[in-house]
Amino acid sequence: MNLKKSEDLFQRALSVIPGGVNSPVRAFRSVGGTPVFMKSGDGCRLTDEDGNSYLDFCNSWGPLISGHRHPDIIKAIQNQSELALSFGTPCENEVLLAEYIIENLKKSVPSAEKIRFVNSGTEAVMSALRLARGFTGKNKIIKFDGCYHGHSDSLLVKAGSGLATLGTPDSAGVPASYSQETIVLPLNDPSSLEKAFEENRNNIAAVIIEPVPANNGLLIQSRDFLQFLRDLTLKHQSLLIFDEVISGFRIGFGGAAAHYGITPDLMTYGKIIGGGMPVGGFAGRSEIFQQLAPDGPVYQAGTLSGNPVAMSAGLAQLKLLTEAHYSQTSALAARIADKINGANLEWKAAQIASIFWLYKGKEAPLRANQINRDAMTEYAALFRHCMENGYYIAPSGYEVGFVSSPMTEKDVDGFSECVISFFQSR
Repeated sequence: MNLKKSEDLFQRALSVIPGGVNSPVRAFRSVGGTPVFMKSGDGCRLTDEDGNSYLDFCNSWGPLISGHRHPDIIKAIQNQSELALSFGTPCENEVLLAEYIIENLKKSVPSAEKIRFVNSGTEAVMSALRLARGFTGKNKIIKFDGCYHGHSDSLLVKAGSGLATLGTPDSAGVPASYSQETIVLPLNDPSSLEKAFEENRNNIAAVIIEPVPANNGLLIQSRDFLQFLRDLTLKHQSLLIFDEVISGFRIGFGGAAAHYGITPDLMTYGKIIGGGMPVGGFAGRSEIFQQLAPDGPVYQAGTLSGNPVAMSAGLAQLKLLTEAHYSQTSALAARIADKINGANLEWKAAQIASIFWLYKGKEAPLRANQINRDAMTEYAALFRHCMENGYYIAPSGYEVGFVSSPMTEKDVDGFSECVISFFQSR
């Protein structure tokens, strides 16, 4: 396929942008070849700078649940843009969006009493953890191997060899002291959690988890394990934080909290609450938010937080998320999984709601260390095969795929057949 314009743009980018990209996975290092530079999106399709068209299963890494340029979202952005792009002051749009989220979220997640808007999922998580420490007066955070919570210093850690290991930085430029308050544990291992709480008695501020881990494979956890987290944190007077930057409003309006029927103390959200624009947020109990500035001593601020354009786009997006919408997108993702899993391949598909993930093995992994890393070379070949046939999937075998509402059964069937034929021909 012709990618000359993308190739030229990438060479130009290399001279002025580190690695030629503004986020590492876009460099195509794990799949090879030249990154594709996109020019436009419409509905469920992308068009690159060379005019190649793709069915888009990346969806800007999840938030474009209604596809590209939904007319309601575009209209909301245009209407606000005629008034102003930014204020740096309070505005009605942020009140309208907060009211809509809290009113509807509380129906299934009782702890959703207040929300603070920020500009990214990373910022939302960073702020929620600071708030948890400020509220509890404790220092340590427990996270899980295989769960990604953004690139703030204290969370860029990986597990060591023990069951409960103090974190060591997983990135250059992060002092070891920054991660010493972070404990990394394996997913789905209650005994390691109990041990960590015992060894750090009265000093664990919060346990944070992606309730649907979807940044390093789709590691679907059991409700029992999530309930165990809830019970354990209540017992030790620590907070439970659900990082719903991917799952929030994607697997249902109430996210994973509603899906599993478990009420965390704090939840973090990403760009889906801004219609795909740069927005994040964290929500939770009023009692906790009393500690957040300007009401309390925990400081958090942002000039562009509550940006009027992003708030209007977010409100338009969330109003589209009806039960019919969720039924449709979930059915399409299940259709992909059913077709691939029914084809008797070494590769399978895990799926929850409108999220799916391709993996190699008999059983879907539950932990990061169970992912078949040797299979990533095969995934790279699949990625190129899909691109050549008009399907854009994530340029990494560790990333998941997303269905959007403009897709049809014909669309997902075509993709499934493309995947199946690739593996059957090898």
